[in-house]
Amino acid sequence: MKEYEGHKTALVADVDCTAGGKPLCDSNGVRGFPTIKYGDPNNLEDYKGGRDFDALSKFASENLKPVCSPSNIDLCDATQKAEIEKFQAMSADELDAAIAAKDKEAADAESTFKSEVEKLQKKYEQLQKDKETTLENIKKSGLGIMKAVKAAGAAGKDEV
Repeated sequence: MKEYEGHKTALVADVDCTAGGKPLCDSNGVRGFPTIKYGDPNNLEDYKGGRDFDALSKFASENLKPVCSPSNIDLCDATQKAEIEKFQAMSADELDAAIAAKDKEAADAESTFKSEVEKLQKKYEQLQKDKETTLENIKKSGLGIMKAVKAAGAAGKDEV
């Protein structure tokens, strides 16, 4: 944060999501701590790189700069400008509905992921239990004695 203190176009900030910053964290999809976000304040992206100073500094120098957005339209290419203009042409209600639909898609994806992971976890637990039962049955079927007999037989042959 000291490296970017007073910077004209980049802000590096720390938000306490358990206190006064909770509404900001909730609105930006922060679910775990620590979480690092970057980009346009109205459209923050998840940072997935290294967490040491060198990795963060390299990422910041390469990425913390003004980006295409409605407030920086001059930084947009033709495709991005067209998309922004399409959304600007929508009424507030249409835009709210479109945002709600995309938020629902994201929530559905998260829900599906959690549900499928839960199924995998249950399957894993059953497979683990089955494996332990099978291994226990193998031991009870005389494997240990077989190995002991073989070892004793091999030892007896060496002595001859």
